[in-house]
Amino acid sequence: MQPKIKIAGLDFYYNGRPVLENICMEAFENTITAVTGPSGQGKSSLLIAVNRLWESIEGARVKGDIQIRFGQTFQNIYDPGFRVPELRKKVGMVFQMPNPLPMSIYKNIVFPLKLTGGHKKKDAAFRVETALKRSFLWEEVKDRLNEDARSLSGGQQQRLCIARALILNPEVLLLDEPTASLDDTSGRMIESLLLEVKKSCTLLLVSHYLDQVKRIADKGMRLSRGQITQAW
Repeated sequence: MQPKIKIAGLDFYYNGRPVLENICMEAFENTITAVTGPSGQGKSSLLIAVNRLWESIEGARVKGDIQIRFGQTFQNIYDPGFRVPELRKKVGMVFQMPNPLPMSIYKNIVFPLKLTGGHKKKDAAFRVETALKRSFLWEEVKDRLNEDARSLSGGQQQRLCIARALILNPEVLLLDEPTASLDDTSGRMIESLLLEVKKSCTLLLVSHYLDQVKRIADKGMRLSRGQITQAW
């Protein structure tokens, strides 16, 4: 099993206040690494450091080293020559609250292809179907692709957001409390989905639910007071 993500000496500051201090950890390829801990301790900050989303947040600042292995080569994602759009093609993210765009189910899923210039009509439909199948949603929406995505249930919307992230075939998927807003049945479906996705992707998951983490994670980390320790 090979490392996929290596984080060393990571500090995260918000308005001059330290949120994360000297974070060092690894996530291995085709595994689920879960980060737990109390609210407000920097778990979401860790994720947005890995995809550089913090760069659009006023007052946020990061120091340290984050390397991700793409193919056979590790890339420092903060190298000046490594562009954010290239990172976002390879590192997807799913948030706590489902965030379908105000458009059809089909257009929601295909949207990342348009953003990255990978939208070709002849294969877009196939890629949308593949992403929806990977997200366990195809059978429920295959006859509704032109309907507003916001008409879906909460659990379906979250699976749609996962499908939207998967259409670019990312190598890493970041998940920030992906079941927190869902009922138990929908949450368990998402868990089963993540176990399937890890066969072709490396997952870094933030979760408050220790029972969930123990069910699906290969490695558990605990983040508290800006410090991270391995739980198992």
